[in-house]
Amino acid sequence: MSDAVTARVAEMLSANISRGQLKRFATEIDAEPALRHAILQMRPDLPEEANHWPSKRLLRHARGRSEEAQQRSNPIARDEAFTCQHCGYAVRPHGRTARDHCPRCLRSLHVDIVPGDRAETCHGILDPVAVESLGSDAWKIIYRCRSCGAARANRAILDGDDPDDWAQIVRLTGDDHG
Repeated sequence: MSDAVTARVAEMLSANISRGQLKRFATEIDAEPALRHAILQMRPDLPEEANHWPSKRLLRHARGRSEEAQQRSNPIARDEAFTCQHCGYAVRPHGRTARDHCPRCLRSLHVDIVPGDRAETCHGILDPVAVESLGSDAWKIIYRCRSCGAARANRAILDGDDPDDWAQIVRLTGDDHG
């Protein structure tokens, strides 16, 4: 194995490179078996079957990012009916966008790490503590979890059959003249 191949592999495994660069390097690995061999020699801790993995998977493991790649980062749209744990209101699906809080009391549950994944173990009630204007008559509700103190935000739903209670939103702005 040449020093140039070893240097190229070492650079790709340790450098902070873009996703596009990684994809191009994976294509190079597919075309040049010496690159795959160099990775396997540099990372003897990889399992034997790594020699047969797709190049992108081999790179993820060789760079120590396999667990990170398994974590979801894109939201899952869930527009489901639920009963509010704070006020008992039977919340219907919105139909156009995912309903994730009660339109009456504006409370939500701390159930997601990434919106819609239902992977959070806290399950505390998220109390609305403020709102922020997003401009053009759009609002973001800021929450604080009663159980763990985490902060979250959800977009207010001001249209449809069951819009959020405008008086509640106005109270959160601190503007009594709403």
